[in-house]
Amino acid sequence: MFKKADEMEMHITLKSGRIAWVYSGLFLLIWSVFDFVQTQRLGLPLILLLSQNIVFWLSQLIIKKRVTAGNEE
Repeated sequence: MFKKADEMEMHITLKSGRIAWVYSGLFLLIWSVFDFVQTQRLGLPLILLLSQNIVFWLSQLIIKKRVTAGNEE
């Protein structure tokens, strides 16, 4: 039913994911600034933007540690 992705499919998927991540980050940043200018408060868009980046950096850190854990000599 599902086949394992080859290198090209993995590259396309990774690039598409990056583009989507940058788009949502920029959209949330612009929304945050607009919301702050309108209400003078930090609102939901900023919370979403910060949480998105926290999840990204933490998952990247955890995955790197898992991958490199067996390579230490």
